[in-house]
Amino acid sequence: MTGPLASATSAADKRLAFRAGLASARIQRFPGAFNPLVAKLIQEIGFEGVYVSGAVVSADLALPDIGLTTLTEVAGRGQQIARVTDLPVLIDADTGFGEPMSAARTVTFLEDAGIAGAHFEDQVNPKRCGHLDGKAVVSVDEMVRRLRAAVSARRDPSFVLCARTDAAGIEGIDAAIERAEAYAEAGADLIFTEALSEAAEFEKFRAAVAIPLLANMTEFGKSELISAQTLESIGYNAVIYPVSTLRLAMFAAEAGLREIYEQGTQSGLLDRMQHRSRLYELLQYERYNEFDSDIFDFALGRDQ
Repeated sequence: MTGPLASATSAADKRLAFRAGLASARIQRFPGAFNPLVAKLIQEIGFEGVYVSGAVVSADLALPDIGLTTLTEVAGRGQQIARVTDLPVLIDADTGFGEPMSAARTVTFLEDAGIAGAHFEDQVNPKRCGHLDGKAVVSVDEMVRRLRAAVSARRDPSFVLCARTDAAGIEGIDAAIERAEAYAEAGADLIFTEALSEAAEFEKFRAAVAIPLLANMTEFGKSELISAQTLESIGYNAVIYPVSTLRLAMFAAEAGLREIYEQGTQSGLLDRMQHRSRLYELLQYERYNEFDSDIFDFALGRDQ
C-alpha cells in the first residue's frame, strides 16, 4: 500500500517484482502514466506495473517525439512517478540520449530515480516515433555497443534492461529477429518488438526468440490492437499501453474546454468530471491528516 508521502516499497523490491512477473506465466500489463496521480490510479485498479513513455513526456512538454527531451527531464518525470507507486516502473530511455557512454550514464540516473527497468532502442539518434515512417536504425554492432554500455553501468543486477528494435518495418521481421537475438546475447533481459502489424508476426517473433518479450499496444499506429489475453496465449511476457491515458484525458479536456467556451459555464460537464471526493480518496487525504495528528499531537511536559 502506498504510504501518505511516498511508496512503501523499495526500488530493489520493485525490480525483483518486475523480474518475477516476467518469469511468471501471466502477462504483465503496464499502462502509461502521464503524471504521478495516474500512476496511483493504475496501482489502485490492479495492473502489474506503470510505464513512462518518452512520447508522452515529450507531448506533456508540447514537443514532438523526435528526441528533443533530455535525460534530466525524462529521469525527473520517472522519479516523480516511481516515488508514489509500489508498482515497478518501466521507462522509455529512447536511444540512451547520446553515445554508448551516455546510455551508461542514463542507467545510473534511472536507477537513482527508483525506476525498475528501461528500454533502449536501435534507432538512429535523434529518433522518431516508432509508428511513423521515415525511421532509420543503427547497425547491429552499434546497438550492441549501446546495450553493453548500459549493462556495464548497472549497479543493481535486478534492474531490467530492455532492448527495443524498430527494424521490422525497415529491414523486415527476419532481420528484426536476428537483431533481437544479438541484443539478448549482449545482455538484454527483455526484447521490445516495435510496430509489428498483426498477431501472426507476434507469434513468429515469440517462436524465434528465447527471452521475455514485450508488446506495444498503442492506438492509431501500425499494430493491430490485440488483447492482453491473446498476447499471453502467444507467450508474450509484458504489454504496454503507452499513450492511452494521455489520449483519454486530452480528448475529455478538449471537449470540456470547448463546451465552457461555447456555453460560458461548466455546469453541464459535472457528470464527466472526477468529483472532489474521489480525488481526495485517490490522494489519501485522510491519511495525511492522520499523519499530521500523529506527528503533532503531543503534550509538553512540566519541565519544558
